[in-house]
Amino acid sequence: MSQSYAGDISSKEAWRLLEEGNAVLVDVRTQPEWNFVGVPDLSSLGQQARFIEWQAYPTMAVNPEFTEAVKAAEVRPEQTVLLLCRSGARSRNAAIALTAAGFERCFNLEEGFEGPHDAQGHRGMQIGWKAAGLPWKQG
Repeated sequence: MSQSYAGDISSKEAWRLLEEGNAVLVDVRTQPEWNFVGVPDLSSLGQQARFIEWQAYPTMAVNPEFTEAVKAAEVRPEQTVLLLCRSGARSRNAAIALTAAGFERCFNLEEGFEGPHDAQGHRGMQIGWKAAGLPWKQG
């Protein structure tokens, strides 16, 4: 666990926290990823993920309005914030940034939505939100 954010957790651990009700999921991938790869489906929990790009497509420059956009999405600093990207790198950086901005419990989903490539070059088959069998839908 890093001191710069609350730590790394698995997708299944994140789902458990969402079920408990005081956590919010922020998907920090890009608009094309949401549209073409899919998004977490929290409807069975009566919740919705927040979709806020950490890096803006196509330049992949860090979104300078990220923290303000998270606040505008009604995410409160005292909530447990779960951050998700494709494989865990962008969401880790987002967790560090939100923690520095005063959010108290920011966790990185270390496996991401799709995880790494498998032997055939496909994502989403080994680890991550999709591979864990958690609810998702095509964007």
